[in-house]
Amino acid sequence: MDTIKYAAEIARELHRSVEQIADKEAEALADIILQADKVFVAGAGRSGLMGRAFAMRLMHTGINAYVVGETVTPGIGKGDVLIIGTGSGETRTLIPMAQQAKSLGASVVAVTIAPESTIGRLADALVKLPGSPKDQAGGGYTTIQPMASLFEQTLLIFYDAVILRLMNSKGLNSGQMYGRHANLE
Repeated sequence: MDTIKYAAEIARELHRSVEQIADKEAEALADIILQADKVFVAGAGRSGLMGRAFAMRLMHTGINAYVVGETVTPGIGKGDVLIIGTGSGETRTLIPMAQQAKSLGASVVAVTIAPESTIGRLADALVKLPGSPKDQAGGGYTTIQPMASLFEQTLLIFYDAVILRLMNSKGLNSGQMYGRHANLE
């Protein structure tokens, strides 16, 4: 198969993947974000990169959004939400974050393949994304892509869809959001 055919198959996989996301769970996440004082986003590896992109767009919508682990990230507390993007729901560095956020009165949302995982069980709300875990021996979603690529791509598309929903709720357009875009670059 040549490169363009691979790209076309990836696009088909993403289409099938996005169609499996539950509307109710997606809407719940958008509502939680709109009600939160501050939004904290976490993830590890490529899932973490998708989370960073999401936090940036949240900031562009005027939401107080932070990436966990950055030096300018404030403390989390009651009225805040921690959104964790994790395929397995078992990432060792993310579990203590969820536990700490809950102990401080914040809400936790897991966006994951595995609702029954440790982070899934800790979460106050959950969005189940289809995808194949890194270890495909346990079954899961079939994909031509390596490791957890399908999950990570679906995560980014889902996060962007949430941004569109938030823009609609807040009456924003791209032009208005550019007013919050970095201007020292």
